[in-house]
Amino acid sequence: MRRLFAAALAAISFTTCVHAQSNASGPLGTPSGTLQFARADRDIVAMLDNAVFDRFAASALTHFDDVDTTQDTVRRTLVQTDSGPVLYDFRQRPPLVERAGLRMTVKRAFWQRDEVVMQGSQGWFRFRHGALTKLQSSTTTYH
Repeated sequence: MRRLFAAALAAISFTTCVHAQSNASGPLGTPSGTLQFARADRDIVAMLDNAVFDRFAASALTHFDDVDTTQDTVRRTLVQTDSGPVLYDFRQRPPLVERAGLRMTVKRAFWQRDEVVMQGSQGWFRFRHGALTKLQSSTTTYH
């Protein structure tokens, strides 16, 4: 079982769709407009074209971006908050905001067509259509 998990982990580590974490506050181009993060009191606000669309508590800004390299825009981003990860999907306007509902620290994220697979402080998780699922050892290779 451990060998299978190690093999899956190794396969994931060499995929090209893993994106390093960023602490850039913007501006970041998206299909929906220009994304900017700004500190507001103890919270951080997420703004699209200077209009606030979300507010969250976080000691520092950390996000993982799904970048469309052909247009150099951020399609989706997974933001680390004090209450757990939040997914912003900019492929539609207004952007879709989905909260994972589990407090964890995300170490890395892998983007798939309609999901994000993340390594968190409590293991591996899939976040798809607003549902967070803890992953078990499998032979699935994420790209």
